Amino acid sequence: MQGALWLLALVSGVGLTIQIGMNAALRTQFGSAGAAAFANFLVGIAALAVFLVAMRTPVPSRAAIAGTPAWAWFGGVFGAFYIAVVTVAGPKLGATVLLAVTVLGQLLAALIVDHHGWLGFPEQPVTLARVAGCALLLAGVWLVSRG
Repeated sequence: MQGALWLLALVSGVGLTIQIGMNAALRTQFGSAGAAAFANFLVGIAALAVFLVAMRTPVPSRAAIAGTPAWAWFGGVFGAFYIAVVTVAGPKLGATVLLAVTVLGQLLAALIVDHHGWLGFPEQPVTLARVAGCALLLAGVWLVSRG
């Protein structure tokens, strides 16, 4: 099962790289990063609707919706921000540098979130090995940005 999850994560990463190029093409055609990001989300919503219907996913109950913490509803803001930023920055930085910096940001945030056990993640303290991993990724970002 662990291997399948790693594979799904890997394929997801491949998809993100491809998505950046697709969004850049939309931005070029539409003349607006906001319009490109909006189109991206519209297509994504349609794809998710098809997926939910195909999987016969039940509609959440009123109690489940009402019981959801307020902060949990704002995850889409981060998704929209990410799509808008990469649509603008991707063509200027290139896919390699853009994704290296993005992954570094994700890893640093994950280190903090895991350390404190925030957002429902299990508490996993910062260790020297984890800090070394971040430092190596930072070195990797520096190397790929040198061209």
